[in-house]
Amino acid sequence: MTFSIVARCARTGQFGMAISSSSPAVAARCAHVRAGVGAVASQNVTDPALGTLLLDRLEAGLPAAQALADITTGRPYIEYRQLMVVDARGTVAIHSGRQVLGLWGEAEGRDCAAGGNLLANDTVPAAMIAAFEGTQRHLGDRLMAALEAGLAAGGEAGPVHSAGLTVADRLSWPLADLRIDWADDPIGMLRTAWEVYRPQMAAYVQRAEDPTQAPSYGVPGDD
Repeated sequence: MTFSIVARCARTGQFGMAISSSSPAVAARCAHVRAGVGAVASQNVTDPALGTLLLDRLEAGLPAAQALADITTGRPYIEYRQLMVVDARGTVAIHSGRQVLGLWGEAEGRDCAAGGNLLANDTVPAAMIAAFEGTQRHLGDRLMAALEAGLAAGGEAGPVHSAGLTVADRLSWPLADLRIDWADDPIGMLRTAWEVYRPQMAAYVQRAEDPTQAPSYGVPGDD
């Protein structure tokens, strides 16, 4: 019921994830990013705690594959989980348990990993990787391109209703955290939200770090 991608930008060191699902509010449960550490997707009969546990292992210095093995070995119900992780070196690892729902798939690329379950076809993750690797500009642009490519390749077997885009940069809070929690065209709406937010991202960071140097807020009453 989900397709997603986790990725690292080799140029900036940013981490991010894009995801869509037929379930409501998918990004609230499945998307996990941490500045300077990595990105994790925890999906398919989701246990959100696994995302935090994996990021903690990465922050402790474990590489992606070892962190994933540490989390999955002997863990109850791990056969129901689908996990993807990218670490600070850009290496990736994927776990898809034997109880992952429906037609599922996974794919790895440079600084990125994609996967999904209850897919329309098994080419969706590879299409996401190709779009990510073939797109330049900001990490958020690349993640959006991957999500749209996944949908164009067939996406989920049924209609999707939620989507999310999360990017972590150098601060403790996300540079971008955009969510469409229930809609008929969540990926299209997420694209619109990203296009609106992207030109303003740097201003919001500036306001947090030094409001005296921040640009005008651009709202009524801001003289």
